[in-house]
Amino acid sequence: MENYKSPVYKVIAVPVEKIIANSYNPNIVAPEEMKLLELSIWEDGYTMPCVCYYRKESDTYEIVDGFHRYMVMKTSQRIYEREHGMLPVSVIDKDISERMASTIRHNRARGTHSVELMSGIVSELTKSGMSDEWILRNIGMDRDELLRLKQIGGLAELFADRKFSCSDEGITED
Repeated sequence: MENYKSPVYKVIAVPVEKIIANSYNPNIVAPEEMKLLELSIWEDGYTMPCVCYYRKESDTYEIVDGFHRYMVMKTSQRIYEREHGMLPVSVIDKDISERMASTIRHNRARGTHSVELMSGIVSELTKSGMSDEWILRNIGMDRDELLRLKQIGGLAELFADRKFSCSDEGITED
């Protein structure tokens, strides 16, 4: 594989009308996260291409990864216009079983957010002067989630210089 070149080095702009969804993606994104994805693409642009398989017989590109980025292009007029209807695509050439496996790998590799790390981010944003409204809009959370993360961060700061241990009698301060 000394001459192998990853598909990301050959990103192409494809008219969104030539892109089709696959029939096997199990990933679902909640409406609030879709709004955040639309904001992310509006604020930052497309920073990752969609991964597609080219179907020569129909001259279309079937999505392997990036369905929700594709849906943003299809549903957000402002992004469609700014991007001139073109979606960045990285093409892979694999059979259907390998494409299915690739979809799952892409989905699962994204991971999840740690509550502790998110509360730290909220704490840092608050300390740097960002308003709750700014955090809600730019991080894509609701007021309850923001309150919970602030409480977690606040509690962590309150007890940062203390040591605790657990025993059969409960939690005690050392």
